[in-house]
Amino acid sequence: MSPEFRKWPLTSLSGVLVILLYCGFTLTSWAFYPDPFGPLTHYLSRLGNFNYSPFGAYFYNLGCILTGLALFPFFVGLYEWHTDRLYQKVPLFVGQVIGILSAIALIMIGVFSEDQGSPHMTASSTFFLLNFFVLIVVNATLLLHPRFIKLIAIYGFAIDILSLSFELTIGGPITEWFTVFGALLYVSFISFNTLQPRWRPAGPNA
Repeated sequence: MSPEFRKWPLTSLSGVLVILLYCGFTLTSWAFYPDPFGPLTHYLSRLGNFNYSPFGAYFYNLGCILTGLALFPFFVGLYEWHTDRLYQKVPLFVGQVIGILSAIALIMIGVFSEDQGSPHMTASSTFFLLNFFVLIVVNATLLLHPRFIKLIAIYGFAIDILSLSFELTIGGPITEWFTVFGALLYVSFISFNTLQPRWRPAGPNA
């Protein structure tokens, strides 16, 4: 690892890893899927179904497990956003805990592949529910921080609202794809914003 990367905060480093792991393993699994595959016709978890893709499923499920593990340091690293104000520190800590629980649920999605039925559905439902709440809590908390880019918060709330709206209206695989990749983009924004304080002096309200 180069000296420059070593200076990166934990959330920024692990955020990059989260995106690379999930996208890399998903695309690899997709390449081995024997039939046409896409967001209009298939849920992402179908890539991890051994009944449909006996070889490619290994990549998707491993990707979920490794991505979940990478989310641990991502959420732990949000401690860099803590201030001395309890009304900001406590809810952010709650958001970190919810985030870690969502990471565990993502790992379970990989452990219990789609072909295993109920355990996979439970893990998947838990992950998306926790993902919904972690976006709300983390966004609302970081809005109180003077260094947080407010457009990121608007994006985070928009993803949550749209995901819920799509689930209640159109549903189907496209909603899952929108939620997952929308959340990954949010991870990239948080990773970038966390890096920003390293590039400029702290403000008087930090």
